[in-house]
Formats: sequence, C-alpha cells, structure tokens
Amino acid sequence: MIAVVTGASSGFGYDICRKLKERGYVVYGVSRRGTVPEGVNGLSVDIMCRKDIDNAIASILEKEGRIDILVNNAGMGISGPLEFVSEKSAEHILNVNFLGALSCTQAVLPTMRTQGSGCILFVSSVAAEIAVPYQAMYSATKAAVMSAALALRNEVREFGIKVAVVSPGDACTGFTDSREKESSYDSIYCRNSSATASMEKDERSGMSSEYVAESIVRTALAKNPRPVTVVGRKYRVFCDLFRFLPTRFSYWIVGKMYS
Repeated sequence: MIAVVTGASSGFGYDICRKLKERGYVVYGVSRRGTVPEGVNGLSVDIMCRKDIDNAIASILEKEGRIDILVNNAGMGISGPLEFVSEKSAEHILNVNFLGALSCTQAVLPTMRTQGSGCILFVSSVAAEIAVPYQAMYSATKAAVMSAALALRNEVREFGIKVAVVSPGDACTGFTDSREKESSYDSIYCRNSSATASMEKDERSGMSSEYVAESIVRTALAKNPRPVTVVGRKYRVFCDLFRFLPTRFSYWIVGKMYS
C-alpha cells in the first residue's frame, strides 16, 4: 500500500509519515526540503509548482504502480489586518494552502479512479469553521479546502474513492514560529499584536503534533471516515456550539477571545 504526504518535513506531516510507515505503508513524503523520517521516501517538491507535483506523482506511479492514500497536509500561515494583506502574500497562502492541495488531488485522481479505490485526506483547521481575527487569509484558505473536499467527496464516491477532512485545533508545532506576521500597522489596528500573541500562546500549549497526526492517520485508514473530524475535545465543543448559536453572538465571543 502506497501513501503520499505533503508538508512532510516537519510538524503533522513528519509524524503522519512516521505513523503510516509503522503501519506497513510505503510512504512518500513531499516537501521543499525533502526531509523525512527514516524509512520514508523523501521527494523535494515545490507545492506551488504544478509541474513539480506532476513529475513527483509520475515518478511514484512509475515505481509503485498505484497510490492508495494522499494526505494534503502542506500549509502556511500569515497574520495581520486584512486591510493590509498584500496581493503577493494573499496569492502565496492561497497557492500553498489551497491550490497546492488541488494540484496534488488532480494528479492522483486518474490513478485512483482506475484502481477503483483510494483515500484523499485534507488537513484543514478549526479556523475554517470559526474565522479568527487577524488570521483572515488563513481562515479563508482553510475554509476553501474544506468546501472543495466536501464537494469532491460526493463527486468521487462512485469510483470507490474516500475523501475526508481533518480540522485540528491549536497544536504545538513549528508552524507557529514560521507564520508570516505583519505588525507594521499596529498603530492603526492596536489589537493585532495582542490577538496574535494570544493565539500563539494557545498554540504553544496546545495538542502535540503526534496526537494530531494519529487522528489524521486513523481517519485516512478508516473504512468509512466521517466527512469532517475535528481534533481536540474542546474544539469539537466549540464547533458544535458555533453551529447552533446565533452568528452575531458567536463572533462577539470570538472578538472577546482575541481582544
């Protein structure tokens, strides 16, 4: 059985690779650096380059003849007021978080259709369901990932392909330190820095990468995975509440949380 994991050089992706390898899968980890756990096949790929992705998938298929699991995990974050997000930054996060996952998915689908089987798993975020202030672009791209995945789930059901979304809450990974931050406009948006600091504090004391990776792998291997799995008990409660509470009240609470 063959698995492909994007964003494999650190965080969730690194641990997902390791856990799939422990379960007997031949794992290909895709990242810019090509760094992967021992026993995993590393591929250096720019997730924003469709040609890189197509070449990587073609090389896997040439060697293995099939792909059984694709985990679209690669992602990045930017923080700052939406008013001042540059076009370049907006395009960058869209390319990494959404279009990269789209390209990988499109690259494996013909093979999975021919096989009559396969699982495509998208790593989204609780921020897709509960939009976070000063994280507008991250929330937007993760919401796009979720919507596309849920639509795809019904499109490919007839081919025996499973599609699911995993939405982690706050987790302690290198993602926090690698986030692109825009603080030059704090004199205008005075809550920006404090909101970002509050969020990063929650992340640093959040779930372990290994815990989240285990949930992702269990979902990928499930016979009939849930459409959306929220990782973390309190985040499941938050998401359930937000579905039932009036939107005005819900986002008043969010505003208080990040004030």
